[in-house]
Amino acid sequence: MLTILSQNFSLVNEWINELRNIEIQHDRMRFRRNMERIGEIAAFEISKGLEQREVEIQTPLDTIKSREIAVQPVITTILRAGVPLFEGILNYLDRADCGFVAAYRKHDANDYFSIKQDYLTCPNIEGRPLIVADPMLATGASLIEAIKDLLTNGNPTQLHIVAAIASKQGVETIQNAYPDAQIWVGAIDEHLTSKGYITPGLGDAGDLSYGEKLQR
Repeated sequence: MLTILSQNFSLVNEWINELRNIEIQHDRMRFRRNMERIGEIAAFEISKGLEQREVEIQTPLDTIKSREIAVQPVITTILRAGVPLFEGILNYLDRADCGFVAAYRKHDANDYFSIKQDYLTCPNIEGRPLIVADPMLATGASLIEAIKDLLTNGNPTQLHIVAAIASKQGVETIQNAYPDAQIWVGAIDEHLTSKGYITPGLGDAGDLSYGEKLQR
């Protein structure tokens, strides 16, 4: 399943406009907050499909039967760019457990890249929904490597992937690799450059959130 959160006009469209706008991007706190907001909307939508159970709540006056999430999800992200989007999801699904993956593009002299993954920490995901936050779903290569390693920690009941901006190619790559995954994106851009960057995109989400990094 693919859900484009900006397909029907809402505040999500305005947040994405601000994420893309070079006149606004210099405001890092605003950039991070808009990423969080998209994560919050995605978490709200994801919650509708999570397994529920009936509970009895004692109020000051009486008891009432209601419903709550039966099995808390595990929320994961790819460091460092994914942190604001991840925080937005965690703001709403605040009883979830969390995991982290350190993966990055290793560029050569011609600016072509391979995926390097150095670190992963994750709780047991057996029998639990797994949510993976990655702000820019470009080629899908780093996300596939991250998911492959995360799945060594168990078999989730659901797999949700959340991105602020995705390329059409990246979505298709993930759908081919994980056909049962539910993908939630703020917007889809049609094109990738020859070097694997989303266009029109928004630039480097990690740098815009936290400042430019030294190239090693």
